[in-house]
Amino acid sequence: MARINLLPWRAERRKQRQKEFVSMLGLAAVVALLLSFLIVMYYSGQIEGQQNRNAYLRQQIVLVDQQIREIEELDKKKANLLARKQVIEQLQASRSQMVHLFDELVRTIPEGVRLTSIKQNGQTLTLEGRAQSNARVSSYMRNLESSGWMASPDLSIIEAKGEDKGLPNMFSLQVTLKNPSAVDEEAAPAAAPAPPAAAPAPPVAGGAP
Repeated sequence: MARINLLPWRAERRKQRQKEFVSMLGLAAVVALLLSFLIVMYYSGQIEGQQNRNAYLRQQIVLVDQQIREIEELDKKKANLLARKQVIEQLQASRSQMVHLFDELVRTIPEGVRLTSIKQNGQTLTLEGRAQSNARVSSYMRNLESSGWMASPDLSIIEAKGEDKGLPNMFSLQVTLKNPSAVDEEAAPAAAPAPPAAAPAPPVAGGAP
């Protein structure tokens, strides 16, 4: 007697398709997870690389800041050395000037005038003293003006004060210091080359045949 399968074939086919669908769905999920893992790993690597580059840049910025501070310190030391050099040069230049200055102070002071105080502030010299009369002070100012080492005498005070009968007038004046040698060097023009001598005119040929 023949056997007959009573299970419907459509139900079996549906179950088979459901199994295939679940298998494909599981495979798609695995592929999606794998792709997600690969994407996450890729971007994690990119982020780590960028973080490493940022850390390197921060280190270089720290080094550059240190170098900038060192350069600023060197600039300060250079400025201090230049200032010291300028002071030394000024002292060397003023050494001979002071010798001439005191010589001129002795040479220009006239009879009837006596200095009691000499003060210097930069290029300004304040002279205080006593004189027999106003005319003596005026003569002293003219001598200072023509000395070559002092200029622009400015009388600030002159008054009869004190018990000295021979020098009754007390005065105070200011003069500006100058260096005549430096002025001469600046004012001396450069020697211009002599113009070339004119060539003699050629003789004119002529005469009776």
